[in-house]
Amino acid sequence: MFTFVFNIQIKMHSNTNNIYMQRCLELAKLGERRVSPNPMVGCVIVHDGKIIGEGFHQLYGQAHAEVNAINSVANQNLLTKSTLYVNLEPCAHYGKTPPCSDLIIDRQIPSVVVGTVDPFAKVAGKGIEKMMKAGIDVRVGILHDECMELNRRFFSFQKEKRPYIIMKWAQTADGYVDTDREANLFGKPTWITNEMARIAVHKQRATETAILIGTETALKDNPSLTLRDWYGEQALRIAPDRNLRLPANLNLFNNKAPTLAVLSRNYPDERQCSIITVDNQSDIIDAILSHLYHENIQSMIVEGGPKMLQSFIDRGLWDEAHVYIGQICFKSGIKAPVFNYSPEKFDRFYNSELRIFRNRKQ
Repeated sequence: MFTFVFNIQIKMHSNTNNIYMQRCLELAKLGERRVSPNPMVGCVIVHDGKIIGEGFHQLYGQAHAEVNAINSVANQNLLTKSTLYVNLEPCAHYGKTPPCSDLIIDRQIPSVVVGTVDPFAKVAGKGIEKMMKAGIDVRVGILHDECMELNRRFFSFQKEKRPYIIMKWAQTADGYVDTDREANLFGKPTWITNEMARIAVHKQRATETAILIGTETALKDNPSLTLRDWYGEQALRIAPDRNLRLPANLNLFNNKAPTLAVLSRNYPDERQCSIITVDNQSDIIDAILSHLYHENIQSMIVEGGPKMLQSFIDRGLWDEAHVYIGQICFKSGIKAPVFNYSPEKFDRFYNSELRIFRNRKQ
């Protein structure tokens, strides 16, 4: 019976509902990165066509959006005649905080509009069911696609049991990612795009929680993988080093951001990094993704070289690809990965272009 009501009510919507749900999404976005591994959630409370309260999940472990919105209402008596809008189903379990569905029931809010169901196993429709059994009018599916898009990392994490994977590389106009450098030219990256594009890369890093590079990229470019042209929390830097080829003086080990090294045995020295060990028979990508899943790390940028990127492409193990195209031509060198997909979005940074791809086959 519950599923039947669910399917019918997901079709019910109005322009007014869309407006209030859009405001929920705007509020939810304010918690980006600060609430991970929780999803971004915004909430508004409407009485007689007027927003009387709003809130969003501000920090992991602290009050959820519904709690902040309810507490912001000056006249609490109006709650019994109001509608609560929220982009994600109110929780039904005790975690870091009590269940939001219980609070909504306790405050006798008669109507709740939900953007999308929470896929987390401890919720997954239980919050909606609990409110409906309490006599609350619950409508589901307002701006459903937009709500899914906002928390696509969270939804993918719950479904795929791995981080949301964003591949990123820069290539020349003639399809190369690097020149054939001799060892004496190692230590600095070969720049292909302009400064504006590099700022965009740092902005993306501020959004994700981990960055993976390959051993060869670490040796050739000696990247820091830190935020220098944007603000935010530093992402976890991940470097496979199965054969202990990476020297301790690389920027990856400078303690300016957390680093995870993936080894077959421990380093002989003490480095400022975390370590996981994998044997030579294990798939190193599977080992990394499994570790990140169990550490609740929901998104990862793959900035490795063509070999590493191609391994993700060949396995279909990616969700987005951000490919930066510069105007420069190398004419020879290291070719970009083979990637036969059509971009969904373009951005231009003067003489550099960003092409964004989505893996819709999953």
